[in-house]
Amino acid sequence: MKFDDRLEIERALVVYAHPDDAEFGMAGTVAKWTKAGVEVTYCMVTNGASGSQDETMTREKLRDVRLAEQREAARILGVKDVVFLGHEDGYLYPTLEVRKDVARQVRIHRPDAILTMDPTTRYAGDFYVNHPDHIATGEVVLRSINPDASTRQMFPELWKDERLEPHKPKALFLQSFERGDVVVDVSDVFETKLRAVRAHRSQFDDPTVE
Repeated sequence: MKFDDRLEIERALVVYAHPDDAEFGMAGTVAKWTKAGVEVTYCMVTNGASGSQDETMTREKLRDVRLAEQREAARILGVKDVVFLGHEDGYLYPTLEVRKDVARQVRIHRPDAILTMDPTTRYAGDFYVNHPDHIATGEVVLRSINPDASTRQMFPELWKDERLEPHKPKALFLQSFERGDVVVDVSDVFETKLRAVRAHRSQFDDPTVE
């Protein structure tokens, strides 16, 4: 897919913290790209086990529900695969372990473009305080691009033991709340985006929401 005069995208990797982050933030772009033939892979960093106020819910049950919802949302959008890294929801830090996990996926899938969360966003206006897992995920991706996934001597076991060569994407897109400088017209796939959002029924007060 020709994104602009400088960028051709055949493969994209979407790296995000929780089930539904990609759908609320980037699903229009994802749907548009898969429709154009781009091979899109999701990489979800946490297990989504914290996203409920239900006193009868357990982390284990919620994890399983949300992973199933994420798979369904990805199917609706035409995403090729969903990789679940499984780190605990709400406890994420840009540790070396997490950095290595994400760098591995970048080297495996070798995307032309990565979409992720802006780690500089602490809050938006007077209505939203950003989740620390979002910030940590964005920070990990930045460190993956330079140096973790692109430098041979970073995590050398990835190429020595796993035969994963270094890779650096052509482009990085950060999900922004207020400072966006790239606008993608998703009007032709907006209904697809809404269907994908609705797949995350556990996150709505009314689970029958349409």
